[in-house]
Amino acid sequence: MIAASTAIGITDVCAQGTQYGKNEYIKACATCHGVTGKGDGHMANALLKPPPDLTKLSESNKGVFPASRIYDVIDGRMEVMNHGSRDMPVWGDVFAGDLTARLPRDSLSKETVDAMVRVRILTLVEYISTLQEK
Repeated sequence: MIAASTAIGITDVCAQGTQYGKNEYIKACATCHGVTGKGDGHMANALLKPPPDLTKLSESNKGVFPASRIYDVIDGRMEVMNHGSRDMPVWGDVFAGDLTARLPRDSLSKETVDAMVRVRILTLVEYISTLQEK
């Protein structure tokens, strides 16, 4: 039953597309990056290093949106292992923790949790791609 509801949840997220990504962005990213992605969120001044302007990612990458790199930065788990601490939360761990905290212990396999986290991050990446200035 849990597997079925998980599959339905992932399907629902995919169907919602950009709106789900926007909602995730507002909850997880806008505090620092700002609602428009310009790096002017209300917590930006409290950071040691200002958050980047997410509307310029394609521009600074020769006109190509760096989807894979943005995914890795949001997920954060590999980056932290390789480079130590960072200002931005390790959203891969946060999203996995949120999911497992709401369900009975060991009710989902690690693979299922990872798949659900991947979908959540991909919706964020897709939404951030829509913020790019032309």
